[in-house]
Amino acid sequence: MLVYEMKLEGEKVQYEKLDEAIRTGRFVRNSIIKAWIDGQVKSRSDAYKYCKILADNINFPWAKKLNSMARQAHAERAWAAIERFYKNCKAKVPGKKAVRPRDDGSRKGTRTKRGYPKFKKYQVRASVEYKTSGWKLSEDRRYLTLTDKFEVGTFKLWGSRNLHYYQLKQIKRVRIIRRHDGYYAQFLIDHIREEKKELTGKQTGLDVGLNHFYTNSEGNQVDNPRFFRKDERQIKKLQKRLSGTKKGSKNRIKARNRLGREGAGADAGSAHRAPSHLKVSRRRNDWACKEAQHVIESNDLVAIENLKVRNMVKNHHLAKSINDAAWYKFREWLEYFGSIYGVPVIAVEPFNTSQNCSNCGKKVSKTLSTRTHKCPHCGYEADRDENAAINILQSALKQLSTTPGRGESNISGETGLCLDGETQTDKPTRRKRKSG
Repeated sequence: MLVYEMKLEGEKVQYEKLDEAIRTGRFVRNSIIKAWIDGQVKSRSDAYKYCKILADNINFPWAKKLNSMARQAHAERAWAAIERFYKNCKAKVPGKKAVRPRDDGSRKGTRTKRGYPKFKKYQVRASVEYKTSGWKLSEDRRYLTLTDKFEVGTFKLWGSRNLHYYQLKQIKRVRIIRRHDGYYAQFLIDHIREEKKELTGKQTGLDVGLNHFYTNSEGNQVDNPRFFRKDERQIKKLQKRLSGTKKGSKNRIKARNRLGREGAGADAGSAHRAPSHLKVSRRRNDWACKEAQHVIESNDLVAIENLKVRNMVKNHHLAKSINDAAWYKFREWLEYFGSIYGVPVIAVEPFNTSQNCSNCGKKVSKTLSTRTHKCPHCGYEADRDENAAINILQSALKQLSTTPGRGESNISGETGLCLDGETQTDKPTRRKRKSG
């Protein structure tokens, strides 16, 4: 499954109607969650049937405007959240507890595990999803028309991706996404991407860190780009301006959009374009994507640590730096390109990978500030991260040789990136505006 993303160009009235469609999709999802809490929805088929109930309800005339298959798509989102909650309960996932209402409406007693479905609130980044109906592409594949009862109209598609390579029946879903800098269309295409790669005879282990983004088992290090840290000072200025505005005012809306997207410079009339959260996240994702592809193309096997980033960011002293490093995003791209090029990506448990000696295997305790590994048993000396990377690679090879079945199950063959719109995203080609 591929995801091609292109930017939508339309009129202000069309964008307002898109907002209404997005708001309706959120309403359908929240209504199904509420019906599940009340016991009216107990299965996926019940969720589909409840969409028809919402459309026929005279109290919700806007629900019928949304395409029927789009309502089903948002019902699937709601049921996916419910299934995830059931899965966490069955697996006894530890974490913050949440109170679940009883059948009589009271909230006393019953407590559930992490992941209890929540109602979606308004967010700038939101989307509405269509399946095989409710949209239409022009013959030249450069214009997209939404055909439901919101009467949104036709948008011009901006991007370098060519949809002519695929049949219309291969486009399984169209997702309209609202971001701080505009509206985008994602096309989910039923196509398996495969790339040929010559064997290099190299195997590598990667140890990610904060001083260096990663160190491989050969001792090569890649610097941490620290995108957020570099622009943090300017972003804080925009956050301060936002906090100084009145809630509900137009100035607050402008300040929020400027913080979320790329806006004007800090000083009036300045040609400098201020950084933003959206710009930083795009730069970080693009860098992680290119670096992961380079690693996959250069090796026949890649070993990484199975880090629980969600637990690691609980350390408030390192949370900002860990999030800025984007370790999990880097792993996602490694797994994605590994499946495309046929390169095994093996995740091993991070147990004493930094403490054990890669030469003799004995444990050498060291603090986080100790950056050089010196083994008193065999005299081996190396950089701390390089020693850990070698241990990671050795653990992966041992995992494959001792338990082949289990090792193959940890080789990343498929990834859910395409469902989140992270693969093959396209930077829009925009027309240059004349400076006035």
